Amino acid sequence: MSQSDVIWAALIAAGVAFETYALANGKSGDTLSESTRRWFRVRTSGVGRYGFLAAWAGFGVWFAGHIAEWWA
Repeated sequence: MSQSDVIWAALIAAGVAFETYALANGKSGDTLSESTRRWFRVRTSGVGRYGFLAAWAGFGVWFAGHIAEWWA
């Protein structure tokens, strides 16, 4: 296992641990989905909602192609 594998695993584990904590504490606004909605202002702005959708779709297409090695 390389050093970068360990770092990525630690980052993912930290994210999972914080999300688990956020779900367990019951406090509104702590989860990743709630934070994402707040950052993009999806409840108050059509621009934010469509901006998020465009960013998510763009990332999904890029990442899928990247992993499949269709492009860099």
